[in-house]
Amino acid sequence: MADIRFDGRVAIVTGAGGGLGREHALLLAARGAKLIVNDLGGAVDGTGGSAGPAERTAKEIEGLGGVAVADSNTVATPEGGQAIVDTALDAFGRVDVVVNNAGILRDKAFHNLTPELLDPVLDVHLKGAFHVTRPAWARMREAGYGRVLLTASNAGILGNFGQANYGAAKMGLVGLARVLAQEGARYGIKANVLAPIARTRMTEELLGPLAPKLDPRLVAPVAAWLVHEDCPVSGEIYSIGGGRVARFFVGLTEGYANPELTLEDVRDNFDLVRDEAGYTVPVGVADEIGLLAQRLA
Repeated sequence: MADIRFDGRVAIVTGAGGGLGREHALLLAARGAKLIVNDLGGAVDGTGGSAGPAERTAKEIEGLGGVAVADSNTVATPEGGQAIVDTALDAFGRVDVVVNNAGILRDKAFHNLTPELLDPVLDVHLKGAFHVTRPAWARMREAGYGRVLLTASNAGILGNFGQANYGAAKMGLVGLARVLAQEGARYGIKANVLAPIARTRMTEELLGPLAPKLDPRLVAPVAAWLVHEDCPVSGEIYSIGGGRVARFFVGLTEGYANPELTLEDVRDNFDLVRDEAGYTVPVGVADEIGLLAQRLA
């Protein structure tokens, strides 16, 4: 079979100055995409900024024979998101792919969490994806084609101690992707979610002895496939770490139904409510309502 290529495509990768974003950008560029390498160049907690990280990745791509433009605008504001997309339009006249990868950490146990620790995390992860994707979305709709990848985390899907802010932002991205998948379908736009487990400056202290096996380079092939024109899925979530690829999904149990439901019914049948045998995987709200109608009938 032929190699997977991105010739003629223009991709924006946020947080591409290092770690996962850099690997995504390098692989997409190696396969023919023209890159906007975005990175604010700040610290892990989001403070500070420097054009250096984005410029280094862009120069690395160019040194390997690729095409890249560095961009150091913030994703955390509507103006910053628009400026990132404008960089792509000014340089290449189009946007085909948006990989929302930029992130920061401000971990703290929930009882110590303050607005100063919450708001910046939401601004970068959740709002940042919105700010960058929205102006690109308009161009994708006009073109009748687009691919969007949102970077979530098992900390959002499964929860992780001390990361209420981060987890809330990451699970919010899952909801955003599900909506984008539905709204984009008629315009040839697909949106999917990546939940990576990789050794980066944000995670290496958390991964312990497993860290050497979790090379961020091994995540990039999945990210690239999810934004390729041949990828058949939209609105789905994929876990990747150390070369293992798996799918996360939201399942719905058959549950218990009683048109005269009482509090005692809930108590007495709670094991049945929770029983995972015969679960389904609804693709949207209408699907769940249809399943409910069948159950109530």
